Amino acid sequence: MELIDIGANLTHESFAHDFDAVLERARTHDVAQIMVTGASREGSEQALALAKTHPGRLFATAGVHPHHAVEYDADTDALLRRLADEAEVKAVGETGLDYHRNYSPRGVQLEAFEKQLTIAAERGMPVFLHQRDAHADFLALLKSFRDALPAAVVHCFTDTREALFDYLDLDCHIGITGWLCDERRGTHLREFVREIPEGRLMIETDAPYLLPRTVRPKPDHRRNEPMFLKHICEELARDRGETLEQTAAHTTDTARAFFGLEAPAS
Repeated sequence: MELIDIGANLTHESFAHDFDAVLERARTHDVAQIMVTGASREGSEQALALAKTHPGRLFATAGVHPHHAVEYDADTDALLRRLADEAEVKAVGETGLDYHRNYSPRGVQLEAFEKQLTIAAERGMPVFLHQRDAHADFLALLKSFRDALPAAVVHCFTDTREALFDYLDLDCHIGITGWLCDERRGTHLREFVREIPEGRLMIETDAPYLLPRTVRPKPDHRRNEPMFLKHICEELARDRGETLEQTAAHTTDTARAFFGLEAPAS
């Protein structure tokens, strides 16, 4: 069995002291490849650096999260364009809209999102997308670019069934995280994840965030890490009425096709 974590924030400071051990634990839990999320200027450069030191195992995205949209300027745009030309960078993002926190003004978020969609369209690259409490504006802007983008994944999907089908109607992919395992706020996902078609579904941890609440035994810390992707896959398989092996196989095949990845050498 091989799994691909399409979104892990491995540049987070919590991984600095045991990074190699984190990768080894992921390997022993069948995580073959990991997309390291770039969510800021510095984070995108760091994600690329990690990918370069682990060829074939780690890859990167390059983008500016809506929380950091206030930092998006001409130099940032030029940097993302340079990073997009690197072989290890497989998607533009994390980019999108977040009206839940509004750490950046909404107009600024929209401008940064549009600029990153422009880079992806010009480079012919997939986009790695974030949306929280901003569905209408997010969908409208994405629709205006969708025909120019080769592929798009709505990462860490937590929204409604109606939003899900809005994205599927745009031929988007869907990323499912350990949010599914949260009995306080994720149970609605269990009701309709079986409706995501094979070929449109991928899995991710969003580590170090969103430690699955159903992991047993519970770790003595709150840090999520890629090794728990297998647990997410198990929960997702049960909700979809599939075996673990079936869910692992089609989500991995989908991720490799989406990001243009080759299987790692054994």
